[in-house]
Amino acid sequence: MNSERFTTNEAAERLGVSPARVRQMVASGEIESEKFGRDTVITAGALKVAATRKTKPGPTPKAANEATAPKRTTTKATAKKGSK
Repeated sequence: MNSERFTTNEAAERLGVSPARVRQMVASGEIESEKFGRDTVITAGALKVAATRKTKPGPTPKAANEATAPKRTTTKATAKKGSK
């Protein structure tokens, strides 16, 4: 059993994500962690499992969305008033 442990910052660096994302993953149970004093630590085994887990892609960035979305045009409908 490997007893090597990583902080959330170290785990984030190894996974290629932000420390905030690692904390989200810990909170949701995606990564097993342990409390060591006030710090949350992730074991090497849990980090390896998280690195091999396939995840769903995130949302498409807004700029890319706008580039591929069809352009919307607005028209004002004007009613003609009939005169008698």
